[in-house]
Formats: sequence, C-alpha cells, structure tokens
Amino acid sequence: MRRDLDPPHVLLQLRAAWTHDGGTWALPGGAIDSHEGARDAAVREAREEAGISAADIDIRHVFVDDHGDWRYATVIAFAEGTPRAWAANQESDDMRWVPLDSVSTYPLHPGFAASWPDLAEITATTLLG
Repeated sequence: MRRDLDPPHVLLQLRAAWTHDGGTWALPGGAIDSHEGARDAAVREAREEAGISAADIDIRHVFVDDHGDWRYATVIAFAEGTPRAWAANQESDDMRWVPLDSVSTYPLHPGFAASWPDLAEITATTLLG
C-alpha cells in the first residue's frame, strides 16, 4: 500500500493469461516455501513479481483466510518512499498502483474478490493506526 498518495493506493497484479484465473487482478503473491513464514514469503514475492526490494516494505498486518485444509495469508504492508513496481516475471502481465476505493471496480481474481471486503476494512484500519 502506498499511503503517500491521496487516496492511498494498493498494488495490484494482472495475472498472466496462462495462470489460474489469468486476466484477473489480484495482489502479488504466491506459495509459501517450506522454510519461510508468510512475512518472508511476501517480501520474496514482492521482489520476484513486482521488483520491490525488502528495504521498501514496512509490514503491518497478516490476515489469514483459513478454510481448514488450505488457507491464504495476506500480508498488509506499506511501501516506503515511492517504489516503482513492474511485472518482474512471466506470472504477471501488468502491475498497477490502484486507489484503495477503486480496487473493487477491477475484474478481480475470485479468491481475492471474496476476501477484499475484509482486507479493505483491515487496510483502512491499519492506515489509521
């Protein structure tokens, strides 16, 4: 999240056409390796998918959407300064900083769309804190 912009912006990834639910927008991310936690995975994925360095990330919250036999962990972080983000690997067709209140107007990945209302609320609360 970039809070230096008014309104705050969220980094969205346009998933490459060949990926599961390709052509939809979501947050950059991916699987957590066996040797890392959600925070470390988020920092790694930010670098691999969006070209954002660990020094530019200030992690504030981890939201876990638990479904029993599988779960998503979404790391809410602020981007420090004004990091440039780009589609740094073949998993993305685009990266875009999107105003927080405009995220839901994009064609979202179904899983992300389902969790966005909770994430938006947590993100707004984190901004105030």
